[in-house]
Amino acid sequence: MKSPCDLSELDAFAAVARHHSFRKAADERGVSASALSHAMRALEGKLGVRLLNRTTRSVTPTEAGNQLLATLVPALAQVAKALHELTFKQEIPTGTLRLNVSRPAARLVVAPLLAPFTAAYPRINVELVADDGLSDIVEKGFDAGVRFGESLAGDMIAVPVGPPQGFVTVAAPSYLSRHGTPDTPQRLLEHACIGRRFPSGKLYKWEYLAEGQPMRLAVAGPLILEDDTMMIQAAKDGAGIAYVYEEMAREYMARGQLEEVLEDWKALPSRFFIYYSSRRHVPPALKALIEFVRETQHR
Repeated sequence: MKSPCDLSELDAFAAVARHHSFRKAADERGVSASALSHAMRALEGKLGVRLLNRTTRSVTPTEAGNQLLATLVPALAQVAKALHELTFKQEIPTGTLRLNVSRPAARLVVAPLLAPFTAAYPRINVELVADDGLSDIVEKGFDAGVRFGESLAGDMIAVPVGPPQGFVTVAAPSYLSRHGTPDTPQRLLEHACIGRRFPSGKLYKWEYLAEGQPMRLAVAGPLILEDDTMMIQAAKDGAGIAYVYEEMAREYMARGQLEEVLEDWKALPSRFFIYYSSRRHVPPALKALIEFVRETQHR
């Protein structure tokens, strides 16, 4: 008689099948890829059937593996739901909270929350991944993300976090003394502008208000960067004009290292939001964070 399988083995098999990779599944579970591979061979031995097709590039379920998954996935979901419901009944929230956050959001609104939140909830571990791409937080196993509201899918629940964030157009005094100060957004086309490229490869168009109407401008220049800190440094060094978060540039403007231009043309500020799937049960750690954000913003 073959040995019975335990739940952890079946959950590990589901993870490998979901990721099509031993390495990714192993990273998710905090074990080595070789240990996970051995565990899957042991599971196949217990069941007496091959569950996975292995190649040098990927791992895919066999027909038998797909049949098992069809039953296993909803069953594991039911087990996870039961465990979540038990966790919810605890007085003190526990667990790991995985957040996928854009780098500006991490610096501007999330970082100031981390110390007071972990002090208030010492049994919650926060794992934060700074990612400027529009990652699928459900597919990648995150509890929530933080992005601007305009970039969120319609099926997400969103909670505002932090104050509105505006952008400023800035340059070093030395650059402006050499090249002049643009008095309209269109005059930026005559200047060296420090561009911003998204992880998707798309170049960002700078945003302004012209007679109350939004306008977007495709600029050009010698530098295209993806990080505000680098943009600010390049602008301070006189490389050109930058379009960056006002909060990040404020201290350099106060010191006189940067000067704001086109102040009368500034676009309206935007809000960052914590967002999570409306199709998923809210884990206690995420619920605690949302309540903490709401409380701190109303003080």
